[in-house]
Amino acid sequence: MNQTPRVLVVDDETAIHRFLTPALMANDYAVLKAVTGAEALKRIATDAPDIVVLDLGLPDIDGKEVIRRVREWSDVPIVVLSARDREAEKIEALDYGADDFVNKPFGVGELMARLRAALRHRMHRRGETPVARVHGVEIDVARRRVLREGEDVKLTPKEFDLLALLTRHAGKVITHKQILSVVWGPAHEHDTQYLRVYVGQLRQKIEADPSSPAIILTESGVGYRLADTED
Repeated sequence: MNQTPRVLVVDDETAIHRFLTPALMANDYAVLKAVTGAEALKRIATDAPDIVVLDLGLPDIDGKEVIRRVREWSDVPIVVLSARDREAEKIEALDYGADDFVNKPFGVGELMARLRAALRHRMHRRGETPVARVHGVEIDVARRRVLREGEDVKLTPKEFDLLALLTRHAGKVITHKQILSVVWGPAHEHDTQYLRVYVGQLRQKIEADPSSPAIILTESGVGYRLADTED
């Protein structure tokens, strides 16, 4: 089953959510919602969206502060969607770590193009390849799709996020703390038993022999790594 990228829309205007949600869904995004900066920070940490659309004029925390805090621990693409059109505001938002800035009012076509570009740039920064292949399993990070011996593998969003993280760093050990912080957020970085459960679930779905894994390898006491991918 092909899983769609998840976009978190952060805006306190009901009309924006009412307009954007169907437009994003029509462009094959799954939509998450937040109306305050605090809620946005929590959802980014716990739900790990693939991209964020962020208004600057939030009721509790300025959007630029949200960007600053997120960039302390996450590289999730952030596209600012704001009525603030002063050059200084744009420069500050980009300097804090926003990937792009779109002014309100905006065209849906332009916004979708900016989202696609931000997702591509993230993949490029990470050196990702379109499809990774390892021991009969194909992992398409961009399309959020996994095939085993040519058959679709149905993963939960968190299972895919875990597998995608390992895939981006194939052949390299990622510590328990790093995985938990990136996939579940800093508040969960010590929940190693929780991580073991998810790794076990993934192995049941993608390994030929889950009791003797060849794809997701355990580095005892340290973390996990994905086996080297095929050229």
